[in-house]
Amino acid sequence: MTEAAARRAPGAPCWVSLMVHALGATEDFYGRLFGWEFRPGPEELGPYVRALLHGREVAGIGQLPPDRHLPIAWTTYLASEDADATAESIRCCGGTVAVGPLEAGRAGRLAIASDPSGAVFGVWQAGEHLGTALAGDPGTPVWNELVTRETASVAKFYQAVFGFEAEAVVSADFDYQTLSLRGRPVAALHGVGHGLPRDRGPHWMTYFEVADTDEAAAHVVELGGHVLQPPRETSDGRLATVADPEGAVFTIQRSAGH
Repeated sequence: MTEAAARRAPGAPCWVSLMVHALGATEDFYGRLFGWEFRPGPEELGPYVRALLHGREVAGIGQLPPDRHLPIAWTTYLASEDADATAESIRCCGGTVAVGPLEAGRAGRLAIASDPSGAVFGVWQAGEHLGTALAGDPGTPVWNELVTRETASVAKFYQAVFGFEAEAVVSADFDYQTLSLRGRPVAALHGVGHGLPRDRGPHWMTYFEVADTDEAAAHVVELGGHVLQPPRETSDGRLATVADPEGAVFTIQRSAGH
């Protein structure tokens, strides 16, 4: 069991959360899939729970107001030492700030933004809540990747706002850039061109570790979810892309070497 870093470097993914219509049913789905338990989170966010694994916080799930018909999707939060300054930088660099920055009690300060291509992400300025407190175990978020049309222009946005070093994979048919902070890869940009789902547009994808990808994919279906891309071998491990019963898409991964 590896401990996640305490306070994340600015720009590093530090938390993932999901807003849904049926909070109880969603808790049941992820509880059975990943072994998560739940406890109430900051009430400033409305009905909201934090998911725990081995007693450590790994993700958040909140309930949308009944009249809000937003896309149901996992949101990747990037760390910031000053959410207001980051929000200003996002606007200056061609992005949009949709929510906040606002206080989440003593937990911290957050904003929800989108990059120039329209992909939504969160900004988290940690107070008492530093973010995901466990990494590497099955049931924890292990990677975050932006799925977009092409990486060149959007990479400039993330570099300008968060100070990432971006390194492109040199390949004629593969548009992929790794985002690093202080020499350590923390996220990636993946350009898929016309392979982008028409109904989703550019989006951040959360990868969750599992003990067995095929077993977990079958379990997703048993629990009322869907398999969008069946299990496949990659250099990073065995992956499958799935969706929960409300349609939130995520990737399950048994990392190489596990």
